Amino acid sequence: MKLAEALQERAALNRQIAQLSARLCANALVQEGESPAEDPAELLVELERCTSRLETLMARINHTNCATLSDGESLTDLLARRDCLNLRLDALRSFTHEASQTVRRARGTEIRILSTMNVKALQKQTDDLSGMLRRLDNRIQAVNWSTELL
Repeated sequence: MKLAEALQERAALNRQIAQLSARLCANALVQEGESPAEDPAELLVELERCTSRLETLMARINHTNCATLSDGESLTDLLARRDCLNLRLDALRSFTHEASQTVRRARGTEIRILSTMNVKALQKQTDDLSGMLRRLDNRIQAVNWSTELL
């Protein structure tokens, strides 16, 4: 199994576990004399099966990420860089959006609101980071599809 396939299965298992949790809650209580729409005991068995498979899969993914190198860097390092680039980019986009807001004045006597930063430079920095993130994500995806899961 390729690493990318394991990542897809992990995402599917996470969705399935969330659905099972909701189904369990929906069938936790019934009116006296009624039966639940689904058997909670069966749902619990399915939940156990899914979480056990997820645990195994996550461990294998993590081991693979640590052992896999791309141009001398571990996949774990690349993932950490991607996560931090995403955080920086989200913050920079929010800041750029706020800094680019203009306030109209009805009269010349009203208080002027000015940007604290050069919005054009902020947008260029945002665009540069977006490009870095795309290239890094493409690199990670290529490794994911070419790496066998350990």
